[in-house]
Amino acid sequence: MSLHYPLALIVAVVITAAAIAGYVLLQRRRTAALTAAGLAGSSRRAALRRHLPYVFLLLALPLLLVGLARPEATVVVPRVAGTVMLVFDASNSMKADDLKPNRLAAAREAATSFVEAQPSSVDIGVVVFGDQALTTQEPTDDHNVALAAIKRVGGTGGTSLGQAILSSLSTITDKQVSLPAEGAPAQDLGYWPSATIVLFSDGEETGGADVQAAADLAATAGVRIQTVGVGTTQGATVAVDGYQLATKLDEAQLTSIAKTTGGSYHQASDRSELSDAAGEIDLRLTSKEEPLELTAPVAGAALVFLLLGALLMTRWHGRIV
Repeated sequence: MSLHYPLALIVAVVITAAAIAGYVLLQRRRTAALTAAGLAGSSRRAALRRHLPYVFLLLALPLLLVGLARPEATVVVPRVAGTVMLVFDASNSMKADDLKPNRLAAAREAATSFVEAQPSSVDIGVVVFGDQALTTQEPTDDHNVALAAIKRVGGTGGTSLGQAILSSLSTITDKQVSLPAEGAPAQDLGYWPSATIVLFSDGEETGGADVQAAADLAATAGVRIQTVGVGTTQGATVAVDGYQLATKLDEAQLTSIAKTTGGSYHQASDRSELSDAAGEIDLRLTSKEEPLELTAPVAGAALVFLLLGALLMTRWHGRIV
């Protein structure tokens, strides 16, 4: 605990000590006067009635003076904070309509609800990926900017989940991240426990960087990946260059990515459930030290003692002295 005006504490000690000494002196003189008059001696109950109201008043005095010093404590407040990369699968399969109006539109809607629910302490970035990952918005605490980036998400091409993870790690760590050559040591990315990747995808992989190796790299860097399955296990067909492409949700792939990094997989069978699943994503709690002024509770305690003393004086002595 700290004081804004520490000198007031010294004043409180001096005044309180003086008040106690004065009260003790008065009581000794009173006792001496009663003894001289042959009236000394009283029951324990009478002594309690005589002293207790003043005890409450003497307790209130230092509290009031300490309140003037504006005491302040430092408390640790848990909060949701850090960096979140929203990663969108923008491949051709995301045009499938097993989620209405299509997978990508449903993912955008769910992501929008997710962003709107986050406090300003969370920085949000957006990555869109197909064959190659493309960072469209750096992390920012201006969530309106992130929402605008989500609205611009479009889809075409194949799917590279591994490259999407690497691109997200590059943005989080502010360094170009790639998988090591065979036999070479993994890249040192540092440790980023406050960063989370939220991956919206149907999980279908068509090539690119190795997904498991990219997930392992994220786990080593302390970055958790939360995956949101977009689509159904029954699947649908989508027209690509005049051909009908069959596509369905690959839950095993998305579950494996999340599990590797300590995250979790969220799946929904329709659009409304997708938004609910995004809302259940668990972001990491951090803590922040914040000052808490104690003037009000200290003054409140002093007021209680003053009232108790005044009430007892009025009830037992008929006056406040």
